[in-house]
Amino acid sequence: MKSAARIISIFLLAFLMTGCDKPQPVKIGFLIHAFDKERWENDRDYFVQRAEELGATVLVMDAGNDADAQLKQAQQLLSEGVKVLVVVPVDQFAAARIVEEAHKSEARVISYDRLILNCKLDYYISTDNVEIGELQADYLTRIKPQGNYALLGGARNDHNSQFLYLGQMNVLSPLVEKGDVKLVFNTFTEQWSEEEGYALTREMLQKSGNKVDAIIAGNDAIAAGAIRALDEKQMAGKVLVAGMDADLKNLQELVKGTQTCTIFKPIQKMASAAAEIAVRLAKGEACERTFQTTSNGEMLVPSVLENGVVVTRDNLKLTVVSEGYQKEEDIFK
Repeated sequence: MKSAARIISIFLLAFLMTGCDKPQPVKIGFLIHAFDKERWENDRDYFVQRAEELGATVLVMDAGNDADAQLKQAQQLLSEGVKVLVVVPVDQFAAARIVEEAHKSEARVISYDRLILNCKLDYYISTDNVEIGELQADYLTRIKPQGNYALLGGARNDHNSQFLYLGQMNVLSPLVEKGDVKLVFNTFTEQWSEEEGYALTREMLQKSGNKVDAIIAGNDAIAAGAIRALDEKQMAGKVLVAGMDADLKNLQELVKGTQTCTIFKPIQKMASAAAEIAVRLAKGEACERTFQTTSNGEMLVPSVLENGVVVTRDNLKLTVVSEGYQKEEDIFK
């Protein structure tokens, strides 16, 4: 009896010790195109924080805007057994190869902020960029319903640029048809950069004879370049300028009156949603939420699309400051 009791005790002890072992955290890959704009560090930090709260380890890799390098990074993580990749693609066409490689390894891919095209993508997390384009154009045309408008779009290889343009034209096209608005310049950039915004605005001013009333820029970096070019002509503050991303520098321009508005993308909500879905997928659990769908040219991709918010000098404190995205003392210094 004593021998039997001892065997049972040893078994129970072993069971309890096994039951007390903490489960190993699941690993998730976060592949970002580059930390080339202020906002991307925030996306990374919010994503990592939420994923770790849910018991995951995040492996972050920066491709330096090199599509081939991003593919190699994906292959490296897949070879290490990562079962979920969250990807901000360098090139939305080339990144389809990442999805193919992931599926060969029975891994899933979440396209973050930028839609990966022409593949069997698993999930897409972003903002409603058509709506953001509409917000930009609607805000400026309510101030200036008639006049010369210039469109400085985002990067040509980023499908978000097309979504933004569609939204802008949803508002502008009826006004153009009525003759109230004239598009004096309409182009896209290569890299969403301030230098391109500056160079294109100088070109636009030359071609239009400095006759422009409003500029809608694809993001705040492009808007900052436009403001710099306007300032050289003593036109800063006289021309309406819309941007996107709520970068600190541009919020300071709002305070100065040289930028009219920007669009705040709820990055924390986006990153948290991506982290929550990624962790569930990595754990083999079902995603318990209602999805929208977005066509990527191959299929209707289950999507989470957050809404943007117009930020102006008058509502800075109620938007980006109250959300904790930027500090009041930094904006108003």
